[in-house]
Amino acid sequence: MAPVAAHSGTAEQQTSLKTPLLQKIQGRSRHLTREESRIRETWVYISTFTAVMGIAAQGFLMGYTSPVQKAMIDSLNLSVSEFSVFGSLITVGAMLGSIVSGQLGDWLGRKGAMVVATLPIIVGSALIAVAESKMPLYIGRLLSGAGAGIFSFIVPLFIGEIAPRHLRGTLGTMQQLANTLGIGLVYLGGLFINWRYLAASGIIPCLLCLVGITLIPESPRWLAKKEKAEELEAALKKLRGDKYDVSKELAEMQQTVEAAKLEPKAKFRDLFRRRLARPLIAGVGLQFLQQFSGINGVMLYASTIFSRAGVSNANMASLALGGLQVVMTVAAAGLMDKAGRRLLLMVSASGMALSSFLVGFTFYLTDVEEHSYSRGMNVFIDILALASLLVYIAAFSLGMGPIPWLLLGEIFPSQVKGAAGSMATLTNWSCAWIVTLAFNNVFEWSPAGAFWIFAVACVSTVFFVVLFLPETRGRTLEEIEASFNY
Repeated sequence: MAPVAAHSGTAEQQTSLKTPLLQKIQGRSRHLTREESRIRETWVYISTFTAVMGIAAQGFLMGYTSPVQKAMIDSLNLSVSEFSVFGSLITVGAMLGSIVSGQLGDWLGRKGAMVVATLPIIVGSALIAVAESKMPLYIGRLLSGAGAGIFSFIVPLFIGEIAPRHLRGTLGTMQQLANTLGIGLVYLGGLFINWRYLAASGIIPCLLCLVGITLIPESPRWLAKKEKAEELEAALKKLRGDKYDVSKELAEMQQTVEAAKLEPKAKFRDLFRRRLARPLIAGVGLQFLQQFSGINGVMLYASTIFSRAGVSNANMASLALGGLQVVMTVAAAGLMDKAGRRLLLMVSASGMALSSFLVGFTFYLTDVEEHSYSRGMNVFIDILALASLLVYIAAFSLGMGPIPWLLLGEIFPSQVKGAAGSMATLTNWSCAWIVTLAFNNVFEWSPAGAFWIFAVACVSTVFFVVLFLPETRGRTLEEIEASFNY
């Protein structure tokens, strides 16, 4: 990752500039101020909706393999291994996209990066729709993944930078909500639509995103970093409304940028220095644990899991899974700025740990004594497996789904946000690739073992949150940055 440009300055200069800013930030109340109550949130909502259309496309792409597996294998004469490679290539492409996402966001702005992200998804979806052999499938999946990787970092960054502090948690969950809606729509479409037309349908959210980008303002914090004063003021006024006095927020952003200029020139290795290592460990660690909780393995191959668990209509069960994820993500949106990030993460990870253990236990019972149970016992095992999977998805949607991405837009200092965010996003997609590529083989070897591995990762998450994650609810981005720096 290329270094972020900055200017040097003396210790006295840094202290004189930073100390008043820190005092000002720390003195701000976590509650909604009278001035903040005047904010008109219309354009914040429109901007958020536009951005998360890219995430809806990502969810559509991630869930695509579940309803079409049998149809694609039969149509193109693919082996299970070849289909597994096809499924996993989206994560390889996303790894590549995540590497450049920070640079694109810094160079082109958040809006420009989102425009770039839509292009490979459109091309990739079209290639999959017309493919007659495995190679176009692989190329299309790889391209689609690259766009998804860019979106996965730029969208939470953009939302975190445009949202007023009292809405940042709620709006941050819209990314996960859009992702689950995308998954739910592809599950629903898979019941009625040919796999080729279904692939082409993934272009629609990207087109909506492109239209919206022409209307919404750029991120004020990116404009402040680029010293575009007039555009910055105009963007803030559009996002906050005519009745809100933007002068204080404007001055705070500009002062933070000036303070960042006095920092030594940031390089990639600087991410591992003590002052920056704390947010990096928190951000990267959560991305790692989110993926090894097993969510992408479950969602990409939900139909296969349900079939193995004895559910008669696996595709309908998968659709119910996607619908539950939407409902629970809406619930999380209402709780995010009330319960806080830490509590929701711990509750979420605990619920996932218990449900993963129970799913694994039902598979263990089935594999050990498959033909020895009574009919009533077999029905009980099937119900327990289905209920545990539903609890797993509900718990994930409550915290482990939205919060790691929400924190990417909150915890990293502005001068290294691109590099640190790219590293965290790359970690997520790298782990997702490992999980999606290995899941089918591990699941065939031991369904119980696969879910017990996920349970261990979820238990580890609880301890990780206790040790490394600060609460960010109710704080401005400047306050969060200051809490790590001083």
